[in-house]
Amino acid sequence: MFEIFRQWYDRTFSDPQALLLAALLIIGTAVVLLAGQVLAPILAAMVLAYILDGAVIRLTRWNIPRKVAVWIVFTAFVALVVAILVWLAPLLIRQAGQFLVEVPRMIAKGQDLLMELPARYPTLISEEDISRLIAQVRVQLAGVGKLVLSSSLSSVVGLITAMVYLILVPVLIFFFLYDKDKLFRWATSFLPEDRPLAVTVWKEMDLKISSYARGKLLEIAFVWVVSWVAFSLLGLNYAVLLSLIVGLSVLIPYVGAAAVTLPVALIAYYQWGLDIRTAWVLVAYGVIQFFDGNLLAPLLFAEAVNIHPIAIITAVLFFGGLWGVWGVFFAIPLATLIQTILEVWPRQEPAVATGK
Repeated sequence: MFEIFRQWYDRTFSDPQALLLAALLIIGTAVVLLAGQVLAPILAAMVLAYILDGAVIRLTRWNIPRKVAVWIVFTAFVALVVAILVWLAPLLIRQAGQFLVEVPRMIAKGQDLLMELPARYPTLISEEDISRLIAQVRVQLAGVGKLVLSSSLSSVVGLITAMVYLILVPVLIFFFLYDKDKLFRWATSFLPEDRPLAVTVWKEMDLKISSYARGKLLEIAFVWVVSWVAFSLLGLNYAVLLSLIVGLSVLIPYVGAAAVTLPVALIAYYQWGLDIRTAWVLVAYGVIQFFDGNLLAPLLFAEAVNIHPIAIITAVLFFGGLWGVWGVFFAIPLATLIQTILEVWPRQEPAVATGK
């Protein structure tokens, strides 16, 4: 057993560059896992600065000095955040409040619909089955109510934390962008000068992660706006809230679109019942998902993502469980990182025994 392990170690870590890359990966993972909550504002600022740096680089290609480009991009970013806080956030909060008020009526209407099923299909379902189902739903709703109450009690702490983030994160983003070269030189000064493997992995992942992150933001914004326009034209209630959910659903490939279908269908049914307008909402939603999955996503991520669907779903579940929303957002880039490391990792071929 020891000999098998030694042969594997010699074959996998024979190159010193492999040991350096492994050490960097272990240290980075340990920092995120052990100090992720404490360093959350810094990590969030680094991610956002990394995404915004693409716009800065494009402006510098137009012969705009980097410092001026940083100020332009940062000002646009702050203006976008202010617009969201002043205009969009109150609208979302208002629609979310209206939706919570309507939830009991929706439940009552759904309960009436369920109670009609035993009379229509007595051989398939009984009143006892419906009663048990309704009881289970009530238990789950009671749990959700307790969760909402507990979260509301801690809303003061959450509000203070959000205010700190709103001030601290933009400041960190600005300095990450403004002093990018200085910070990069300082970080790399702790590493050996000869690090070709780490440089190869970084260049490969810089291209893929940057294109994926910026492409995903464009995809979310496009799907959100198109869904908003479609739902508003069709007169669907909570159009802003539902369109935001539809836009964010693209973060979870394959699963997100299927999961969001249910709230869209339920709200349309509660508003109109089995009407042609409900059908039009579902048709519009299906067209948006078809366009996103077959045209927009392949166009944005043709070169950034080349991973099997099973690996994508596994990465979403694993990294989402570790780091929540950020884990879901970067699940595919992280899976791509693992794939790239496996492809470029130096291995020593085992010696082939020869005999006369």
